Amino acid sequence: MPGKLTFWRRRITALLVVAGIAVAIWVALADGTTKQRHSRADGLSTAELAGQRLITGFHGGSPPHQVKRLIGQGRLAGVILFDDNLGSTRHNRRLIRRLQAIKRPQGLRNPLLIMIDQEGGLVKRLSGPPNASAEEMGQRGRRYSRRQGVRTAENLKGVGINVNLAPVLDVGRPGSAITAEHRSFGSRPERVIRTAIPFATGMQDHGVAATGKHFPGLGAAKGNTDNGVQKIHLPRAKLRRVDEKPYGPFSSDGGDMVMISTAVYTDFSHRPAIATKRIATGELRRRVGFKGVSVTDALETPSVNHFDGAVSVGVDAAKAGTDLLLYTRKGHAARAWHELQGRLAAGKLNRPAFERSVNRVLSLSAKLGG
Repeated sequence: MPGKLTFWRRRITALLVVAGIAVAIWVALADGTTKQRHSRADGLSTAELAGQRLITGFHGGSPPHQVKRLIGQGRLAGVILFDDNLGSTRHNRRLIRRLQAIKRPQGLRNPLLIMIDQEGGLVKRLSGPPNASAEEMGQRGRRYSRRQGVRTAENLKGVGINVNLAPVLDVGRPGSAITAEHRSFGSRPERVIRTAIPFATGMQDHGVAATGKHFPGLGAAKGNTDNGVQKIHLPRAKLRRVDEKPYGPFSSDGGDMVMISTAVYTDFSHRPAIATKRIATGELRRRVGFKGVSVTDALETPSVNHFDGAVSVGVDAAKAGTDLLLYTRKGHAARAWHELQGRLAAGKLNRPAFERSVNRVLSLSAKLGG
């Protein structure tokens, strides 16, 4: 009997050792995967980190010297294109190839984010799909809207665009600007979920990042934030129950980007949503659980300039947790870069949080280049 007990003790001890080694290896591999996944910002200078929080637009059909220089120095994560940048399909391909061919610093060799507003209906920069407005897609159902998403991705990828600032996830109320412009998929969150999200997944399944907008919801605004300050007085319980509702399914279905509104939500703050931490971080990240890239709406609009101006509000948006600052003019982006890198170097911005934003941006650009 003692011999048998000794034998089984040795067997059990050996099995425990093997199990311990296996667990240690698994933990090491998991830890290594985690570090690899979260270390894209490692090795970037403060200047480069600041640059990966910025998107700019520019005038004309070719990138100006300043934009090329900023890209070459790693001071931009990407560009947004508007009507005056675009022309024939051949021109558009050549323009985007030129932008992507600019040599960037080591560690920033992922593709630039090339953004466009291609919602359909009134808001559309390129000819071709989508061949319907959001309102029409909402009425025609999920299969139709998904097909439109797939075709839109093919249209955009055909010239090299990899980010669409669509779909609108705003729940359009009667009398709102979004409803009047036919930009909402529906007047109830269930219809928006049923039809807008298939449009998004149709794009993303074919290599173009989708952007749900305008968090936490612009469907109650009577005017457009491009024209003036919009204040939304809905209680936060209703915002959560109605306006934020589509963002949960968008997030769980792998939505790549969310655009945060420049409207003021008075039950949260008297500042624009992009610069309100309780919205940009509290609602979007903690409550909804969104893990992708957040981006501001355009920062040079009257809805922003009413406060402290595009650069100052942009810095506040970065502090609040909004990942990307979207400028339509290159001069504003350059000034915002100076502010961000100066404050980061001086310890006036939370570096771990800053790097988490950069990691999200770089992870998206790596995915789009894969």
